[in-house]
Amino acid sequence: MSTRLIGLSLGADHCWPACFEEIVRRLDLRADIGGETVDFAVERVRVEPYDLRAKPRYDLVLDRITHWFPTTREWVKKIALMDGVYVFNNPWMIQAAEKHTTYCAMMRLGFPIPETWLVPPKEYPDETDTQITIRRYNELFSLGAAAQKVGYPLFMKPYDGGAWRGVSKIDDEKQLHASYDGSGKQVMHLQKAVDGWDLFVRAIGIGPQVNCIKYDPAAPLHARYVVAKDFLDDAGRRTMERYARVINAFFCWDYNSCEALRADGVFYPIDFANACPDSQVTSLHYHFPWTVRSLIAWSLYCAATRRKPRINPNWQPYFDIADQDLPFEDKLTAYEKLALDYFEADRFAEFRATTLKHLDEACIEFFGTERAKQIFREKVSLLFPKHEIEIFTDHFFSQVQDWRADEAARGK
Repeated sequence: MSTRLIGLSLGADHCWPACFEEIVRRLDLRADIGGETVDFAVERVRVEPYDLRAKPRYDLVLDRITHWFPTTREWVKKIALMDGVYVFNNPWMIQAAEKHTTYCAMMRLGFPIPETWLVPPKEYPDETDTQITIRRYNELFSLGAAAQKVGYPLFMKPYDGGAWRGVSKIDDEKQLHASYDGSGKQVMHLQKAVDGWDLFVRAIGIGPQVNCIKYDPAAPLHARYVVAKDFLDDAGRRTMERYARVINAFFCWDYNSCEALRADGVFYPIDFANACPDSQVTSLHYHFPWTVRSLIAWSLYCAATRRKPRINPNWQPYFDIADQDLPFEDKLTAYEKLALDYFEADRFAEFRATTLKHLDEACIEFFGTERAKQIFREKVSLLFPKHEIEIFTDHFFSQVQDWRADEAARGK
């Protein structure tokens, strides 16, 4: 018997890792992998000093903090580079591919990204070399003229993104200058707003699995992920699924979300470098079990098969398609084929249907238990005032029961 050890590299996450651990334990999986019987264990990663030549115990690490926690980031890079440990997500792409790079890359592939400009920061550090560079080479420019070329209304937001940090909707030049004056040393994008949009979609991608969710950015945080069915036709759903798979495979991201606005039938990607997407029951509610189940399925597959990390992304095949004289829809189809190959989608589907044939049943059962409700209550207790804890615990648990009923009906 060989054990595959899955490490959960966590920060403030609470509910999804607790559910992940419970379901894997209850599943008690034994898998025949190449004639070898394999079982699985889950452990939370601890932060400690380490020898760069030390061999890690993990076969896979599901990481949630390297985008902001440098000690773990450097450890994750070491175990992927030196030891071949598969990591969600590629840490170099997390570190290097900020919003600006993702916009540029998807523009290069022909995605309908709204008009976007980068402008120099309002303020600079008071350092000798920086000040010399500014005096010698910084061109005086008209912020208003740049905004006119982008077109109002527009959004000003940091080029590297970060949980709605510093994002402003701007309707005129007065608002433009006020937002820019308050941006300090941040490098900012000006991005044309998508006029007349009628649908906001977030597509959560985990490996080759994609869940398209209607999103309401104006709602309270616990209600932004809308419980809605049939809000997309088949063509729209396929478009969003392809967007998510292509973007994630391109950047070697296993777990990411892609936001897009629909206007006049076109889906405009506006934010798709979210490689630590919201995963809490207090945000996802009805959609939470799908996320946990999909994380388990992809984690077990990657650990079982000892999937190897792709240290360097291979972008040239995408560029070769982009340079062909083809309609974007045809290119998108070809891009998705590359993405499905990257995610070993056929092999994963077979693993899901055979080795993990009891996973759906295990998830449906678990999310109806008192243990699941207890985990939800613990999460709610961390975010809500005392007098609302039971109200919202019951609310989120009820929404998850609706998911269970829908899944049970779908399985019949």
